[in-house]
Amino acid sequence: MTKIAVLGAGSWGTALANTAAENGHDVYLWSHKEEQVNEINTHHTNKKYLPNANLSSNIRATYDMKIAVDQSEIVLSVVPTKAVREVSQRLNEVLRQLNHKVILAHATKGLEQGTYKRISEMLEEEIDASYRTSLVVVSGPSHAEDVIKHDLTAVSIASSDLRAAKLLQTVLSNDSFRAYTNNDLLGSELFAALKNIIAIGSGALIGLGYGANAQAALITRSLVEMRQLGVAMGAQEKTLYELAGIGDLIVTGMSPNSRNYRAGVGLGQGKSLQEVSRDMGMVIEGVNTTKAVYDFAQQHQIDMPITTAIYQVLYENKALKEAIDDLMQRPLKSED
Repeated sequence: MTKIAVLGAGSWGTALANTAAENGHDVYLWSHKEEQVNEINTHHTNKKYLPNANLSSNIRATYDMKIAVDQSEIVLSVVPTKAVREVSQRLNEVLRQLNHKVILAHATKGLEQGTYKRISEMLEEEIDASYRTSLVVVSGPSHAEDVIKHDLTAVSIASSDLRAAKLLQTVLSNDSFRAYTNNDLLGSELFAALKNIIAIGSGALIGLGYGANAQAALITRSLVEMRQLGVAMGAQEKTLYELAGIGDLIVTGMSPNSRNYRAGVGLGQGKSLQEVSRDMGMVIEGVNTTKAVYDFAQQHQIDMPITTAIYQVLYENKALKEAIDDLMQRPLKSED
């Protein structure tokens, strides 16, 4: 049995904690919200994020990070990108107080605005090397709403430390949840973030009344942009065509369970970004990632017309129909 501390009791953090708990591991789920902690411990539910789920009674929720982390072999961070640094600083202080070293994993899909840094880079900067043995990322096609129902799911666990990746693989894998390992942490993080941008565009097409042809065209052509940016940033191209790349892109770009997709549908139906964000009540990672990727592409002269169009809709108030017309009327070219 492995003790694992999961930081962040949103939908994905809760689903991963539940998977590990059902597998018989010692799971502590940290939240900064006392009311949420009490609900999980008393009723074994997390109604705000997973309204129809009954959670394992083996999950112990706490708002005391020190209790969660003490003697844990793995700390899995599943907080929104904008909260990564703040929570990591707090974790670093807890690890210092405990004089404890952990495998540091995360399952957050985003890039930091302004710096364009991946989550693992932020973790490296905020948590002293003396308190972490390795860095691991969990990614792939995996909606929390389906995982909690034991729908068949496969994910990717990436790290340069194969021992650490295999341990997390063992902790999470069961008859309905299968984890694979790979060594491309950079590519796994990058492609997981990029697909959120495309999911917004895909949802917007459906909101406007377009169909599967339009979705398939958008998702397929977005692979070209993801490959170009990935190569520029040092990712392994093969990762794009595995679970962390195209797998995650398909499920996020075509499923109503994706909050990025739902945000796009709302935009397509004529709602403002502010209205969509308010209605969602949860972080829409793709919105911030769009700006980070657009800025990076502009600085490095990487041609990303789909990302640019989505950026213009989100940040320059360009009409969706106009953005689509501009994409369709670009000069004709070959596929590559």
